[in-house]
Amino acid sequence: MVTDATGIARVYLAGWQESHAGVVPPEYLTCMRAKGQEGFWRAELEIEASDRTPWVALLEDEIVGFCSGGLASDGGSGRGTAEVYQVSVDPAHWGRGIGEALLRHVLKDLRERRFDRVVTWVVAANAPGREFLERQGWQLDPATRSEDCGGVLVEQVRYSRGLR
Repeated sequence: MVTDATGIARVYLAGWQESHAGVVPPEYLTCMRAKGQEGFWRAELEIEASDRTPWVALLEDEIVGFCSGGLASDGGSGRGTAEVYQVSVDPAHWGRGIGEALLRHVLKDLRERRFDRVVTWVVAANAPGREFLERQGWQLDPATRSEDCGGVLVEQVRYSRGLR
């Protein structure tokens, strides 16, 4: 829902900056701040298809995490492949199982939508993010890509897992 834009933006920015500080160049962090602004998320949620709308975790009516998934955005994934686009939790609530619960919920939704396999992308140097995925049963896949933000390229790696 568009009304979730403020909470999603806050969680995205706090989580992204905490998990990537010292991992990506400072210029890249600055560029990613634009994606953490409420206006960015409001626009995203206004155009987002209903099957890609993020699921949110609430604690005392405050958004503390969100996760979204849908059809894989990269051409190399194959038919029947979904993608988890985001898993983000406010750093103040890390270690409480919120990310795992959100991810389980999105995977269940993707299974119900009859996807057979799911992929997700993570910054290659983000060891905690990669460990999180590996604990959840994801496996490193040979695909890589570079994301450009403000003229700074950062390598990402793809993880995958079955849904059946």
